[in-house]
Amino acid sequence: MKMSDHLCPHGLKTLDLLRREGFSVADHPLTSRAEIDAFKARHDVDTTPQVFIKGQRIGGYEDLLRHLGKPVPDPEAVSYRPVIALFAMAGAMALAVSWASQGRLATIAAAEWFIALSMCLLALQKLKDIDGFATMFLNYDLLAQRWVRYGHVYPFAEGLAGVLMAAGALMWISVPVALFIGTIGAVSVVKAVYIDRRALKCACVGGDSKVPLGFVSLTENLMMIGMAVWMLLKPAGIGIGQ
Repeated sequence: MKMSDHLCPHGLKTLDLLRREGFSVADHPLTSRAEIDAFKARHDVDTTPQVFIKGQRIGGYEDLLRHLGKPVPDPEAVSYRPVIALFAMAGAMALAVSWASQGRLATIAAAEWFIALSMCLLALQKLKDIDGFATMFLNYDLLAQRWVRYGHVYPFAEGLAGVLMAAGALMWISVPVALFIGTIGAVSVVKAVYIDRRALKCACVGGDSKVPLGFVSLTENLMMIGMAVWMLLKPAGIGIGQ
């Protein structure tokens, strides 16, 4: 479909895939609603694009993937990819800030910024759809199950603690907040996953998450606890703001 108000993204992906696989492609864009309706009726299909190879109809983009023996993404499949990407970006940002401010990559401050920035990015993921996060959060968080509104408070608290820790400011606010939400979160995950043995999705990267509840969410909470304890105990003049 290639109309003035719509350019089919799956059509472009299909063309790209065919060409990368070495096919010579005869492209036939459908440029009007009448052409689209006639094409669907002629081939008895509900969607476009449709791929034909040597006169045989293969189907749409995902059908072509299967025909070529390539994996077809499952939108419901569990995946750690969002969390890996988030932590990788937080790590890169922490190293960049350390390099810019202290002239070195490997510093104590870089480790602190990594945790603080991770908290900020995780909070951002939750805030994209706070109702969706709060609903998923109710599946396992012990405090949210007693006080439902806590699911709406949590992302703001995590983001506030992360921003203040990144700035090295107002530790009397960020430390208790991180300790509080981190401890409750860790206890909740341990109970749900390792005691009750429940198979749940983790709300750590938002309400549409396909990340399994367990190690990742526990790590998020333990990082907050560890950062809070470090901020309390670290020697003066070491770390963020040095």
